[in-house]
Amino acid sequence: MTVESASTWPMPPQDGHTLDDLLTLPNLPPHTELIDGSLVFASAQREFHSVVIDRLMAGLRRSMPPELKAVRQMTVVLDKRNGPEPDVSVVRAEAVINRSQTCFTAADVQLAVEVVSPDSEARDRHRKPHLYAEVGIPHFWLVEMGGTDEHPVVHVFERSEVTKTYALTGIHHDRLKLSVPFDIDIDLSDVDNL
Repeated sequence: MTVESASTWPMPPQDGHTLDDLLTLPNLPPHTELIDGSLVFASAQREFHSVVIDRLMAGLRRSMPPELKAVRQMTVVLDKRNGPEPDVSVVRAEAVINRSQTCFTAADVQLAVEVVSPDSEARDRHRKPHLYAEVGIPHFWLVEMGGTDEHPVVHVFERSEVTKTYALTGIHHDRLKLSVPFDIDIDLSDVDNL
């Protein structure tokens, strides 16, 4: 392969990329995120990832109040150097403007959910929750594959107004039954039968 035939990727500016770059650079791969000024490209996802997102979306949509909406894999604007894309977000319904919308503000998000993938493990477990808590997103769920039957395990976190960090409020294996941010009851034991 010659240099001339190689794909050209955007060269990062000296101070890193900004949200404007994420939203306007042409030909970025789908589901590109902006984390700390770096463009992060998504790799192929495991079937587990897709099935769990579908199960959570169905369960959330069944139980959420009309003033909220569940959306999947949309950019959340945190600041000019951070635009992550949670796997699932619960946003204020009035924030959903039209079908061509590509992002939400952090103030619109009530819940961010990350389903851990091998390529994004450190970001999903550490960096993203820290960023979400910093900007005031009240609820965060981290979903991992557990056990020999590869079932979803949901770690539920709530943001403390005192510490401005997330505190673990529960770990759910077979059933996700919660009263905050609203009444939720999702069967996790049979994700293959949506």
